[in-house]
Amino acid sequence: MKVAVLGPVAWRTPPRHYGPWELVTSLLTEGLVARGLDVTLFATLDSRTGASLDGICPNGYAEDPGLDGRVWEAMHIAYAFERSGEFDLVHSHLDWLPLAFSAHCRAPLLTTVHGFSGRGILPAYARARSSYVSISDADRAPGLDYVATIHHGIDLTELPYAPGGGTGLVAFGRIHPDKGTAEAIEIARRANLPLTICGIVQDESYFIERVRPHIDGDRVRYLGSVGPADRAEILGSSLALLHPISFDEPFGLSVVEAMACGTPVVAFRRGSMPEVVDDGVTGFLVHTVEEAVRAVRVVGSLDRAACRKHVEERFGVDRMVDEYVRVYRDIASTELSPW
Repeated sequence: MKVAVLGPVAWRTPPRHYGPWELVTSLLTEGLVARGLDVTLFATLDSRTGASLDGICPNGYAEDPGLDGRVWEAMHIAYAFERSGEFDLVHSHLDWLPLAFSAHCRAPLLTTVHGFSGRGILPAYARARSSYVSISDADRAPGLDYVATIHHGIDLTELPYAPGGGTGLVAFGRIHPDKGTAEAIEIARRANLPLTICGIVQDESYFIERVRPHIDGDRVRYLGSVGPADRAEILGSSLALLHPISFDEPFGLSVVEAMACGTPVVAFRRGSMPEVVDDGVTGFLVHTVEEAVRAVRVVGSLDRAACRKHVEERFGVDRMVDEYVRVYRDIASTELSPW
């Protein structure tokens, strides 16, 4: 089967540091290649892959102020759809824009919905000629016809188990009100524990007003956007990951990555969190800052080995790839495409 994987172009695939959609796209692409599928990855031209690489965007537009993301993303999609007749399936990992042009895709189109940037984009999904995969049951939009829910998988070899943990807390994700960075600082302060913050600054005013005044290099450290080389060390050397989100999280890669290292999670019970975290086993699901502080005080009693086992059983990359291959087969059978 010939598969075109239409990747995002905000960052390189796989990303150097931040880029969750690019990371999942990379893990899936390499897994498909390992299973013998004929895969072409449409991504930035500096991407690294065992598949055939094609595209027109020289590098990630989020990494290059000289590139207009709206322009390059549109050209990227148009270029891939021009070649779509060469494939048995096109699998998109982009947002809504490819759906607006789905009638021009000359192969069955599958879209993984990595999250809705706003309910205003739903008409693009409702009108498109595409099958849909959700990344959690919680992130499904009413009225869309989904073929499957497939939780993200991670490469466990890059996130070794750290049985010792540490004494400090970590908040890992973009600096934005959605992710609750300020709440994480408050939780750590009330629990009298140091906090390490990692992530890109997505909301500059929020960072300046709510986060930066608390960064002192001691009780609160900010390390910026941390790449794969340091991710496991930081997560594995922490007592717990704080995830006090104020939005309905579609999945939460950092949550799974922390648990893979043996680090339990204290998260607000929103979105996908009940699907990802086993409350009382791999972390605690709470509703308020006060509840989070109480959870932090007992989180050290949780079994770090159970956190690792939970991820091994449910969130490995091989499981994700296998589930996508089954979806591909189903679509190929329905569309009478050769396999």
